[in-house]
Amino acid sequence: MMNHSQSTGADYNYTIVRQFALTTVLWGIFGMAVGVLIAAQLIWPQLNFDTPWLTFSRLRPLHTNAVIFAFGTSALFATSYYVVQRTCQVRLFAPKLAAFTFWGWQAVIIAAAITLPLGITQSKEYAELEWPIDIAITIIWVSYAIVFFGTIAKRTTSHIYVANWFFGAFIITVAVLHIVNSMAVPVSLFKSYSLYSGAVDAMVQWWYGHNAVGFLLTAGFLGMMYYFVPKQAGRPVYSYRLSIVHFWALIALYIWAGPHHLHYTALPDWTQSLGMVMSLILFAPSWGGMINGIMTLSGAWHKLRTDPVLRFLVVSLSFYGMSTFEGPMMAIKTVNALSHYTDWTIGHVHSGALGWVAMVSIGSLYHLVPVLFGHGRMYSTSLVNVHFWLATIGTVLYIVSMWISGVMQGLMWRAVNSDGTLTYSFVESLEASYPFYFVRFLGGCFFLTGMLIMAYNVLRTVKAPKESLPALAEA
Repeated sequence: MMNHSQSTGADYNYTIVRQFALTTVLWGIFGMAVGVLIAAQLIWPQLNFDTPWLTFSRLRPLHTNAVIFAFGTSALFATSYYVVQRTCQVRLFAPKLAAFTFWGWQAVIIAAAITLPLGITQSKEYAELEWPIDIAITIIWVSYAIVFFGTIAKRTTSHIYVANWFFGAFIITVAVLHIVNSMAVPVSLFKSYSLYSGAVDAMVQWWYGHNAVGFLLTAGFLGMMYYFVPKQAGRPVYSYRLSIVHFWALIALYIWAGPHHLHYTALPDWTQSLGMVMSLILFAPSWGGMINGIMTLSGAWHKLRTDPVLRFLVVSLSFYGMSTFEGPMMAIKTVNALSHYTDWTIGHVHSGALGWVAMVSIGSLYHLVPVLFGHGRMYSTSLVNVHFWLATIGTVLYIVSMWISGVMQGLMWRAVNSDGTLTYSFVESLEASYPFYFVRFLGGCFFLTGMLIMAYNVLRTVKAPKESLPALAEA
């Protein structure tokens, strides 16, 4: 059996990993730039330039699709293809099929970037793309599963490392979610109607929507965490047993939590209550995973002083812990009565999306890029450090402003006079939110600036001659 000390890059298919790693950075900048633009439009509406395809309503789904499926999923492709080869100690199964998943996924992203601004949409959150693109996604995803599980099947190691359990669960569940929720009746090339109607459509949509968060944006990125945190810290996973308990508890519970998006709607009351209870129980495995990741640093805490890559990974776990405490809390019906439809929800989403998903992806890429391109480290460690502070400050500005704005909105909407009439009009609550919208915009600018610095750092690392890089990094 080949061990890690004998294996070199030549033994593995790194080409596909390089391609996905570089496009992750590119799509991250694109998706976040659209996010900053729409954040600015909420302060200065004239920034839509009276153009239909630049309006908030068209660009918002473009932003969510770009950051989740272009940036986030490209990061998952890159890391899962890398981790499955390294931990199974074999080359990737079906290299041509793997190449198809790369070019196919880029085609899907470009199709989304064209159709969404044109208003071609199914109007289902995180599932806006029309039926021909949905079919293409299914074909690419099945190919991804064949490559991933084919590699596991031909492994030379006896056990399957825990990161691969998380990647595998994410791949299978996302396929099921996508296929069931996207069932539609096409009426033309660009228009279809959902197979479901009314409350059933809403329930299927949020079974899909919340589990896109649960399996794509949580399970997939936990696979990333379980490989890159121990590697960067130079320590074994704190508890292998806890990682297995974490895995089974998470996947058994997450799938039930979707109805908490539909409190106080036409959904049956028992379904809402079931979603609430499952969301509350979900707190336990989520924090089990966070504790396992953070405790992996036992004996290596001093490395945080000098290693900004490790800092990215550990702070992402802190945000993961925070947002997985906040989520179950917001699922409680009485809390949800205040938070629903407010900016608090937006803040919660971004504490997970920026703090957890983006930061763990960035940390993993900073570990990965030097390995993929034959260098010992990134071109500039000090730029990684600058990026860390921009990302952290940007995320905090974003979520704190949205917390304050959201709670304020909830309180203003429910305030009543002694005669039972509403104290505030909707416009007054919107006016009160303006200063917080500006702080959110500022936080987005910070985060986007960090991504541009990352792109420069990655480019210099890729282009640097191998022998000159350490000297450059120290300069």
